[in-house]
Amino acid sequence: MIWRNDNARSIHSSEKVCLARDSLLRSGEEPPLASHLITPRALYTHHGIYVGNGRVIHYAGLARGWGRRPVEDVSLERFAHGHSVRIRRDSRCFDSGAVLERARSRLGEANYSILTNNCEHFCAWVLSDENRSSQVERLRAVPHLLRRIARALRSWCERHTLRVDSPNSEIG
Repeated sequence: MIWRNDNARSIHSSEKVCLARDSLLRSGEEPPLASHLITPRALYTHHGIYVGNGRVIHYAGLARGWGRRPVEDVSLERFAHGHSVRIRRDSRCFDSGAVLERARSRLGEANYSILTNNCEHFCAWVLSDENRSSQVERLRAVPHLLRRIARALRSWCERHTLRVDSPNSEIG
């Protein structure tokens, strides 16, 4: 896909880099401690932190329906919810012990917000003390991209429309 918007292009490129660094978790394989795990859903990718012994801490949010759910500690199977799991190899500012401590410090928190405090924001904070979500950034780029497309279409139509109000215009 060709992006006309610099912001969208950089987001698209960074997503490709992330996907290249992700590795598929094989059946029966245990992820490294403090790993950033991702699993696909219908319209988004769900994120969590592996804390050992087959457990994942994640912001449940909307993972199990429309009711908002807190940060919780669940089995890897429940986190995956029947989907594949990938290990995201992104940068981090903390060692494994600090990552686990930070993830556990938010257990029970129930301030989920799809745009400002979702499962991806949670993992970014745990790993690198950042509040970001590439999924939300892509979503926020859509209206800007649509406006640019609409302007381009309007401009094209204006350039290619026959002006019938001109006395010298020819139809046909």
